[in-house]
Amino acid sequence: MKDHPVRPAYVVFLGGVAMVLTASSIPTGAQSGAAVEVAKFSRAMVGQSVPDGWKPLTFKKVPAQTKYEIVNDGDVTVVKASSEGSASGLTKEVKIDPREYPIIRWRWKVENLLKNSDVNRKDGDDYPARLYITFEYDPDKVKLSRKLKYKAGRAIFGDIPIGALNYIWETKTPVGTIVANAFTDFAQMIVVESGPQKVGIWIEEERNLYEDYKMAFGEEPPMINGVAIMSDTDNTKERAIAYYGDITFLKGR
Repeated sequence: MKDHPVRPAYVVFLGGVAMVLTASSIPTGAQSGAAVEVAKFSRAMVGQSVPDGWKPLTFKKVPAQTKYEIVNDGDVTVVKASSEGSASGLTKEVKIDPREYPIIRWRWKVENLLKNSDVNRKDGDDYPARLYITFEYDPDKVKLSRKLKYKAGRAIFGDIPIGALNYIWETKTPVGTIVANAFTDFAQMIVVESGPQKVGIWIEEERNLYEDYKMAFGEEPPMINGVAIMSDTDNTKERAIAYYGDITFLKGR
């Protein structure tokens, strides 16, 4: 299978996030309480394309962009993503200690799955819904082998996060699967939902991202520096509609 001609390296996404974050990475909310509200989409203004505090993330070599808008779904205000052979996301810069706030909770809903989505293939690296957590580079928390790979990646792509967790809604891969992204092992894919059983239903998810990071990368996580949502179909050339609700980091229990 040939590499995808448009997105030859998943690191393009990581680099894009880094460019957004390094401009002014600042703390998000007071971190002395029990929770940090990263996305309060339920309080956003209907009709906005970009929620307050968030920024669009686009890719130079992907001409078609996913459409994001604030809508009412029933009696709740959420972000709606419409993707048609497209890829783009929304990102927010944060600075959160995963040891203090290891739990992430969010809500999402998809209207359909992708027939050709496949977490193990580059041409299947599309999902109706993704939630990204990116981590800053801390040399004291990185194994030597990853340091060398990271330095090589920076030489090519510029300032990139040391890693990302991708919580995804897949088509057929079993829930709980953790696997390196088909383009780079700097991003680890975690299948949170899979299959059609919950399509069209709002699902509230909760993950211990501190434990997920250790399981995925085999080391202690550094500080979290970014959160992103993305619905993308540029590899499969399919169509997807998804909805994203509030995103909150919680203290460990």
